[in-house]
Amino acid sequence: MTKNQPYEYILQTQLTLPQQLVTGYKALGMNETELAIVLQLFRFKQEGVNFPTPEEIAEYLTVSEEECSNLLRSLIQKGIVEILHEKGPEGIIQETYSLEPLFVLLFQKQQAKKESSSDMKESLFPLFEKEFGRPLSPFEIETINIWLDEENYKEDLIKAALREAVLMGKMNFKYIDRILSEWDRKGIRTIKQAQNHGKQFRNGQKPNFSPSNSKRDKSLYYNWLEEE
Repeated sequence: MTKNQPYEYILQTQLTLPQQLVTGYKALGMNETELAIVLQLFRFKQEGVNFPTPEEIAEYLTVSEEECSNLLRSLIQKGIVEILHEKGPEGIIQETYSLEPLFVLLFQKQQAKKESSSDMKESLFPLFEKEFGRPLSPFEIETINIWLDEENYKEDLIKAALREAVLMGKMNFKYIDRILSEWDRKGIRTIKQAQNHGKQFRNGQKPNFSPSNSKRDKSLYYNWLEEE
């Protein structure tokens, strides 16, 4: 029993945190120091300390008590941390930090992102199949998923890259992927920027439409090149 006590102690002193907190704090406008404060609040609460002072929190951080106090105020203003007033022993009102707003924001944002990603895929798949004139292969479907979920390319830019491929008569996913990579490398984030870049490129190279695309109605795509 004695030999197992250190391991039991380690298990009893673990902090269990949702992965969304580590991966999603930046999207909520938090920096790493604010994240560290949230983690300390989480730890204090687990230890039964519901309203630690800035001095107590700063003891475990690399910021001063004053900086910690300012950052706590910032977290409250951002709607990430909340101060609640609850009845304690003998009916005495006590203050406590609540992290409920943080987790609501994290999980609502994740759910909204999933729904948005699902909607984008539903609109992109038929568009690609229409332009390629055939069903997409499993590899091509996975490529679109990667563009959206891992590369975080916007739907409108993916559509714009598809239009560029149509204009150049190069209907393959490798070419579209190169367009998206090039835009990302050059900091192109909007349709307007993509339009300007496409025009500059075509000023030095004529669209090379293949015979298979010669009967395609190109007016839809040339309209996209016009100024809005």
